[in-house]
Amino acid sequence: MRRLLFTAALVFELFLLAPNVRAQRGEAPLTDGEVEQLRDSAYIANDRVMVFIKLIDTRIKALQDIYAKPRRPGREEDTHDLLEQFSSLADELSDNLDDYGPRHRDIRKALPKLIEATERWATAIKSPPDNDVYNVSRRIALESVRDLRDQANEMIEDQKTWFAAHPPPKEDKQNKGEYNAPQ
Repeated sequence: MRRLLFTAALVFELFLLAPNVRAQRGEAPLTDGEVEQLRDSAYIANDRVMVFIKLIDTRIKALQDIYAKPRRPGREEDTHDLLEQFSSLADELSDNLDDYGPRHRDIRKALPKLIEATERWATAIKSPPDNDVYNVSRRIALESVRDLRDQANEMIEDQKTWFAAHPPPKEDKQNKGEYNAPQ
């Protein structure tokens, strides 16, 4: 009987704690529409990089809007959440770039735009005043920006070298298809 009461009490506690665990996860970094955009761009690497830039720009714009308007309660927590979402998206973009490099996916058009975007993002991330609620998240986000910028700069050189030695067939350029170089 004791064991049954203990088990029942344990189940009851877990039931009470479940909403708190769910709340600690925070909101998903992507909306259903954003997931659909990424899904639609999955086969063309250049487009996918551009979608990631757009999604990250959305987070940066929201961050700038928080500080452009009069202060409201929860601003620091919102800043923290946006920085976390930014880092998550930046890491996902970095993972995609890691995949595209060895496969010689042609992203030469998107890389300069990515480098330009990293400058914008770093400036926006540095703009909110210091606050213990989000300083760690800001530091992680800035590291993500730096890593993306370094990765993009390296990939520009790698892609120039690779595509100079292995130019894409003309019919692929005319069809605006994705060029997958032989490995």
